[in-house]
Amino acid sequence: MKKNWKKLFLVCCALILTIFSGMTGIRAEDKLNVVTTTTHLTDLVQQIGGDKVTVTGLMGAGVDPHGYKPTPSDIDKLSEADLIGHNGLHLEAMFTDVLESMEKNGKNIFSLEEAVAEEDVLEYPYEGKDLDRDPHIWFDVEIWKQATQLVGDKLSELDPDNNEYYQENVKAYQTQLDELNTYIEERVDEIPEESRYLITAHDAFNYFGENYGFEVVGIQGLNSQTEAGTGDISAVADLAIEHNINATFIESSVPDRNVQALVEAVDARGGNLEIGGVLYSDALGTDEENAGNYIDAYKTNVDTIVDALK
Repeated sequence: MKKNWKKLFLVCCALILTIFSGMTGIRAEDKLNVVTTTTHLTDLVQQIGGDKVTVTGLMGAGVDPHGYKPTPSDIDKLSEADLIGHNGLHLEAMFTDVLESMEKNGKNIFSLEEAVAEEDVLEYPYEGKDLDRDPHIWFDVEIWKQATQLVGDKLSELDPDNNEYYQENVKAYQTQLDELNTYIEERVDEIPEESRYLITAHDAFNYFGENYGFEVVGIQGLNSQTEAGTGDISAVADLAIEHNINATFIESSVPDRNVQALVEAVDARGGNLEIGGVLYSDALGTDEENAGNYIDAYKTNVDTIVDALK
């Protein structure tokens, strides 16, 4: 009888250990559910979160965040998230009310705007345009390094057990960003200073221009949703003729009609302005386009610009 009780006791202990080990396994497999808006931020969270997080990006390759409207499905995903990330600086204008409402209800939400010192945000000096601060902060590699640290810290706050993992990924990725900056500088050096004019559909590249010595001209201003008038196109055409600029660029997330109109306007003035290629501005591209992540997209942009202008 005693032997039977002893066997029963051992079986119960084994069952209890099995149950608790199973529970431990479930906990170990739990991942932070992070929902992000833009493709650039989605990639950044994936780089830092690695296999400890599940990242859902609401916007896909080539999607313009300026005019993107959240869908009912997006709202559901945001509601289920452990952490929500967005760019800020009024880039995702259609998300403002939704995010403010969720934040009031206790959702963990962060903005990359938090990572940028006020003096590092570029002001937009042109009167009559819709934004007074430039939201395209990802084109400043140093700012993106700060954003990398912010993402690491936000993940660590919610998942302190994996803090060391996240912070190691931060350091490793910041090293890759330093290497990217060196690559950009070396390629830009191939373009004579007098030829460093970058004409695109809208003003997404001011941080790039500020850091690498380009005069940046966007036909539509900061917001790709604004329409360029004939006067805007005419003014840029005059600039292209005056400075003998031979290339302009299409953006993957912006319709090309204004760029095509500019090419025609320059041609009508006796000049020659060709389309130098496609740039990835407000959204990343695909892996097949060698633009599926931030670093690849930035390198592809720089190669396209340099090869067209040098």
